[in-house]
Amino acid sequence: MTNEQVSAKVTELSNNAWAVANTIWTAFSKSDVGKIILPFMVLRRLDCLLENTKSQMLDAAKSISPSATPEMRDRMLYKAAGLDLKIYNIAPFTLNQLKNQDPAQLYENLVDYINGFPPFLQDVFNERFGLPAKLKKMADKDKLYGVFEKICNMDLHPNVISNLQMGYLYEDLIRKFSEAANEDAGDHFTPREVVHLIAKLLLNNDREAIQGDGIIRTFYDGTCGTGGMLSVAEEEARNINPSMIVELYGQQLTDDGYAVCVTDMLLKGQDPLRIKLGDTLKNDQHADRKFHFCMANPPYGVEWKDAKEVIEAEHKNLGFNGRFGAGLPRISDAQLLFVQHFVSKFRDDEVGGRLGIVLNGSPLFTGGAGSGESEIRKWLLESDLIEGIIGLPTDMFYNTGISTYIWILNNRKHENRAGKVRLLDASGEEFWTPMKKSLGSKRKQLNEKAVERIVELFYGSAPSPHVKDFDNQDFGYSTITVERPLKDEAGNIILGDKGKLKGKPQPDSSLRDTENVPLKEDIQAYFEREVLPHVPDAWVDHEKTKVGYEIPFNRHFYNYVPPRPLEVIDAELKALSAEIMTILTEVTA
Repeated sequence: MTNEQVSAKVTELSNNAWAVANTIWTAFSKSDVGKIILPFMVLRRLDCLLENTKSQMLDAAKSISPSATPEMRDRMLYKAAGLDLKIYNIAPFTLNQLKNQDPAQLYENLVDYINGFPPFLQDVFNERFGLPAKLKKMADKDKLYGVFEKICNMDLHPNVISNLQMGYLYEDLIRKFSEAANEDAGDHFTPREVVHLIAKLLLNNDREAIQGDGIIRTFYDGTCGTGGMLSVAEEEARNINPSMIVELYGQQLTDDGYAVCVTDMLLKGQDPLRIKLGDTLKNDQHADRKFHFCMANPPYGVEWKDAKEVIEAEHKNLGFNGRFGAGLPRISDAQLLFVQHFVSKFRDDEVGGRLGIVLNGSPLFTGGAGSGESEIRKWLLESDLIEGIIGLPTDMFYNTGISTYIWILNNRKHENRAGKVRLLDASGEEFWTPMKKSLGSKRKQLNEKAVERIVELFYGSAPSPHVKDFDNQDFGYSTITVERPLKDEAGNIILGDKGKLKGKPQPDSSLRDTENVPLKEDIQAYFEREVLPHVPDAWVDHEKTKVGYEIPFNRHFYNYVPPRPLEVIDAELKALSAEIMTILTEVTA
């Protein structure tokens, strides 16, 4: 099937599902419509997948011993289903058979059908989607059978629509319903072109190693939302090597995001049990696993107060044997906690691990020397983990118009990139195109050509005004404390009379100052050149010196634009004044 045929089939089914949604917009809130149609589409797909082995599943269910463990029971039923999926359904009917039953019993029958799935899927439909309550509401409004019948008339059998197509269809509907409901889509939907860019950046470094049959690569997103990053990563990986075995893992905090992600993974043929529900910072449910690739778009500027006790205990008791050994940022922003978490998930073999993560500007520079943020940056740079940072255009995301950055981290840098950090400014007009219609705060997008250009610039060697390379130490500095002597009213220096100040000038705290000295520069030489000529009696209290790190991204790409000449401005003002006087004369005439 050609790409055009794939796209046409997805578009046809997406339009059909949208037509069904149109029948209930007036009866339900916009946010509820998507949470009705999406699980209904999943139910129909699973029903098509399981239809041919229904009798085998029912026979297997009857033959299972009452003493069998839940794990044994599930394994037998998975086998009876005859699919390479962890899925079965032991309700005594298919959805198609329900079309011929009493419509008044449809609600109860659908609840029974849902409860015929494995426990994890029952939890997804019943608790996370909250589907039974929505079905009851539909039945009460006399909308249930109409929606049910229309969706059951869609042929979603794998002979008609592949896992790849089903994945595209599901993602298309997720996007449409998010936009229609005017939801805060940025909370669980990263623009697809940004995800493609991240996936390409990660995979490009590993391109030669991932060729050949039997290659396995694992991808992990600990803030996976509805699973968009994981899906695109799989797509990009298979574009490079169609025979690659791609395993996707994730964790999501919100019920609805988790429910959509689990069902999306199931429809794509991935193991849905690799998607976990819960707070990643508080309870890492993949604590025993390491990954080849990590991807994330964690929330910006969100406090971590709810997980404070757990995180502080892990930092204090486990240090670098835990996830947060480098330090803790201020309570109001968890971004650098997520960075540390993902680094802890890197494989430590010859292949290693890589991370592509979207952050706002705060992690680049917030916090002075000695602060939690600075200590985390210090650890990342001194451990040579930062491969590069890419500045994106503003207005790229659905829920914010601020500047955002993609950080690429790698614990197995290539030899020519060791000890270096590449900054790439892709924020200029030559990289983005305006959208025909804004979606929330998203007004700009990266086209395919721009994505490929950014990847080429990030890995290429040709000089470019958009690229600057630095040594890790270029971002370090020593904050020195400059003291000046305390003097009496007569101007005499007051000497210390006890302890370590004895016989030496006492410092005047009101005159105390600090200076940031580049890490590559000798502190004494800097002090003699920049400070002593102005305050000859000053000295450095070396015991108070702290080493800090910041990455002043925008400063390195700042281009000074001189103001217009005064005579030009003066001429414009005179012209405007004359125009105003002409208008006033006409009005008063």
